[in-house]
Amino acid sequence: MSDHKSKSNFRDQQSNSAYKVLKVKSSGPRLTITIHRPDALNALNADVLEELEEALLEEIDPVDHRVIVIEGSGDKAFVAGADISEMKEMACDDAQEFAHLGQSITAILGSVPQVVIAKVKGFALGGGCELAMACDLVVAGKSAKFGQPEVNLGLIAGFGGTQRLARRVGLPIALDMLLTGKGRTLTAEEALQFGLVSRVVDDDKLEAEIDRIVDAISKTGPEAVAQTKRLTRESLYTPLDIGLGGEAAQFALCFAREESKEGISAFLSKRTPNFKVADEEE
Repeated sequence: MSDHKSKSNFRDQQSNSAYKVLKVKSSGPRLTITIHRPDALNALNADVLEELEEALLEEIDPVDHRVIVIEGSGDKAFVAGADISEMKEMACDDAQEFAHLGQSITAILGSVPQVVIAKVKGFALGGGCELAMACDLVVAGKSAKFGQPEVNLGLIAGFGGTQRLARRVGLPIALDMLLTGKGRTLTAEEALQFGLVSRVVDDDKLEAEIDRIVDAISKTGPEAVAQTKRLTRESLYTPLDIGLGGEAAQFALCFAREESKEGISAFLSKRTPNFKVADEEE
């Protein structure tokens, strides 16, 4: 734990010198990872993916961080897609490795116990849309645009678009976006309507909305949130009877933890609970 903390603190103190295309900032319960390629509309190349995977594996402090926010640099784009100039020279083996790296990142987003928020302004296209919908919450400014235009390049989505999009928005809208490419791009309001986005606010209120969410999560039980995230995500792939059994088992385990004792006691005493993560309890 001490080594992990010292590395995170070192990177904070060194600003962003440890990364070439990311900015990583820790502030209280929030870790913000900014994809910083504004001249390329934050397009995903190998450097971005490798550094993003590294940041997700090494920068999250299990004690301090409750929320991970992923954003793009500037106002024009969250992520406008994969870097086409880099993809031009890919052989089949290179492309498969590139897809596996992108899918590895989206898998990490779903597996970490922290709540992961995509903060979206401007374009979230191709890999950007896939990255956003792999997060737990997608909070969008009204300027946001979501699309999967890979077929316009003679390609298909490679970071989970053919698998996750239908689960998020339903088969008809997913096929419309995936099969017509640029022919169907969702506005922020449409994305909210179809379930791709969690909240939509004016662009200039986006940061304040993220702050409200972080504040709300910081007042919850860390283990309760982690298990809720896990069970809810697994519900998409688990038969109902099995899922209900898992829920009941985890509900019962809550009563063996100090977290629930503190939460219930605080409620009855009309005070703010002082939740601690498992590392602090041990």
